[in-house]
Amino acid sequence: MAIKPSKFNTFTFFKLPAAWWCGVRLKYIDEKKAVTTVRHKWVNQNPFKSMFWAVQGMAAELSTGAMVMNEIQKSGKRISMLVANNKATFTKKATGRITFTCKDGHLIADAIQNTLRTGEGQTLWMESVGVNSDGVEVSTFHFEWTIKLKS
Repeated sequence: MAIKPSKFNTFTFFKLPAAWWCGVRLKYIDEKKAVTTVRHKWVNQNPFKSMFWAVQGMAAELSTGAMVMNEIQKSGKRISMLVANNKATFTKKATGRITFTCKDGHLIADAIQNTLRTGEGQTLWMESVGVNSDGVEVSTFHFEWTIKLKS
């Protein structure tokens, strides 16, 4: 069964409360793409009147991680997932509503199949791009996800 944004946002309230209280929400997910949003507000600001970089990171990571979770759930196997590395680039102050989109879902199924076939852990890099309401890019995040069979 595929993850639905409404159920996933309830999950974040209980399991990722910092992201939920900062306003990070999953808006769309399928096997190829996920979209999250977060609005700049008092609770997630920095001293420079824009969104704190870590809040952007939470929204970006969620757009990649939700798809990894979805594919793991579809596999029916016990597979762990963890971010091993990340890189970020900031190109404009993040104000207003920021939308993060990851279109790297096609990488996940192959990594899971390789893990199931070989029994060895796999890594994959996924990108999430954040744009403001004018469509201007404000930040780009890259996350190195590791997956492996649970023992």
